[in-house]
Amino acid sequence: MSQKRRTFLKSLGLAGFGLTLSTDLLAAKPVVAAKGKDLSAISIKGRVQSQGKGIASVAVTDGINVTLTDSKGNYELTSNVTADFVYVSVPRGYAFTNEKGIARFYKKIVPANGRFKADFELQKLSQDDTKHNFLVWADPQIISKSDAEELKTVSAPDTQQLVKSYGPDALFHGFGCGDLVWDKFELFEDYQQAVATTGIPFFQVIGNHDMDLDARTDDLSARTFKDLFGPTYYSFNRGEVHYVVLDDVFFIGISKKYIGYLTEQQLAWLEQDLAHVKPGTTVVVNLHIPAYTKQHIRSNEKEESLGGVVSNRKELYRLLSPYKAHIMSGHTHFNEKIITGDNLIEHVHGTVCGAWWTGPICYDGTPNGYGVYEVNGSEVQWFYKSVGHPKQHQMRVYPIGAVKEMPQHLAVNIWNWDPAWKIEWLEDGKPMGEMQRQTALDPMSVELHLGSSKPAKHKWVEPHPTDHIFFAKPSASAQRLTIQVTDRFRNSYKEEVDLKELSRM
Repeated sequence: MSQKRRTFLKSLGLAGFGLTLSTDLLAAKPVVAAKGKDLSAISIKGRVQSQGKGIASVAVTDGINVTLTDSKGNYELTSNVTADFVYVSVPRGYAFTNEKGIARFYKKIVPANGRFKADFELQKLSQDDTKHNFLVWADPQIISKSDAEELKTVSAPDTQQLVKSYGPDALFHGFGCGDLVWDKFELFEDYQQAVATTGIPFFQVIGNHDMDLDARTDDLSARTFKDLFGPTYYSFNRGEVHYVVLDDVFFIGISKKYIGYLTEQQLAWLEQDLAHVKPGTTVVVNLHIPAYTKQHIRSNEKEESLGGVVSNRKELYRLLSPYKAHIMSGHTHFNEKIITGDNLIEHVHGTVCGAWWTGPICYDGTPNGYGVYEVNGSEVQWFYKSVGHPKQHQMRVYPIGAVKEMPQHLAVNIWNWDPAWKIEWLEDGKPMGEMQRQTALDPMSVELHLGSSKPAKHKWVEPHPTDHIFFAKPSASAQRLTIQVTDRFRNSYKEEVDLKELSRM
C-alpha cells in the first residue's frame, strides 16, 4: 500500500484495516441518495392595479426576493417551487382586501410549465389615511368552546364598541398577535368569527400554539396557518407608517418546544423590504415572542428564557436603526414597555385571554384587554383598553398592606406605565410628590392565582413579579388619598379613595 493511500485511510480512522479491505469495497459505488428537493425556477408575472389603472412602485414578493411594479403596475419575479405565495405590500391610500375581516393580500403559487400569473386588484380609499388607528390582540389562545364563546361574545363586542366610538369614518385595522388558538386547530373558525364581529380587517401573526406540532422541522410547522392566513411574514403600508409582520417562533422538532429566533431568509427579506422605506419613517413590527423583556431580571434569573425573547434580536435592531420603530408582541401574558434609545419602543402586551381565560386579569394584574394605537402622520399614541372597562380605567388601587412586603403602604398597579409617565399622590388634598415604584406581586393575582389549587381551571397559573406597581405611605391621620397619573401624552387619570372604605374591600 502506498504511503499516500495509507495516510488517507489513517485520516478516516481506518489505517489498521488497510490490508483487509477488499478491492470491491474500496471501489464500491456510492449509495443513491433520496430524490433531492425540487428547486425548479418559476417565472412569476402580473399586474397591480385599481379600476384598470396600474399602480407604480408597489413592492411585490415571494418571501425571498422583493421587486417593485413599473410605471404601468407590471412586475416580474424569478422564483422557485419552494415559494408558497406571491404577495403585495399594500401601498398607502388603498383598502385592505379582506374576507370577513381576515386580510387577503396574497395568492398561492400554483405554477404551470414554470410560470405563474398573479394580478392584484386594490381599491383606493375614499379618504386620506394619514390619520388612522390600529389595535393589537395578543394571545386570544382559545382551547375550548367556552373560551371561544367568551372571545366571541365579550372580547370581540368590546373591540367593536371601541372602534365605533371613533366614529363611522375612522380607519382601523387589527393584529392577531399570535397564539390565536391553543393548539386546537378546529377553533381557528371561532377565532375568525370573532374577528368578523369587530368589523375591521385583521392581519395575523403566527404564535407557538398556532404551529403544526407533528412537523419534523420549523420549515414545515406553519402548514395549517398558511392554509388559513397566508404568509407568516409580510409588510404593508397605511398613511406614513410601514407595517411589518414577522414569524419569530422557531420550532425545534419536539412537540411544544421552540425558541425565539428570526431565520436568515426572513432577515434577508426584511432587509430588502426596508430598502424601499425612507429612513426616518415610522416602522411598526409585529411578532409573537417579544424581541426582549426584563422578566428574567424581575424573577432573579441569571439568563433569559430561550422561548421568551428573540435570540438574534440585535440584527433586527440593526435593520430598524434608521427608522422610528415600534415592536409589538404578546406571548408573555403580562404588560411591559421597553424604551431603547431614541428610536425604538417595544410594546409587550397583556392578553385578550388574560391568564388563559381563568378570570379578569393576566398574572401581573393587567386586565384582560388589548393595545389601541392612534396614528397621526408619523406620530403614534397609545393606551391599553381593558375589556369591560372604559378607556379611563388605567390603574387599580389596593388598600394599605395589600402587598405584605409593604405593610404600611397603599399599592397601585399601573399596567401601561413607562418611564415617561408621572405618578403622584395627594393626602387629604395635600401634594405628597411621586409614588415609589417597586417590583412586587399584584395582590389580585396573588388572591386568584397563588397556590397549587388556584385557579381551578389551570392550576399551573401563578402570579409573576411586575415592576409597574407603585407605593405610598399615608400618615396615621390620613382619610382620603388621590392618585394622579399623567401618561407620556399628557393624558391624566385620577382615582380618589377613602382609606377606611378601601380597607374594607
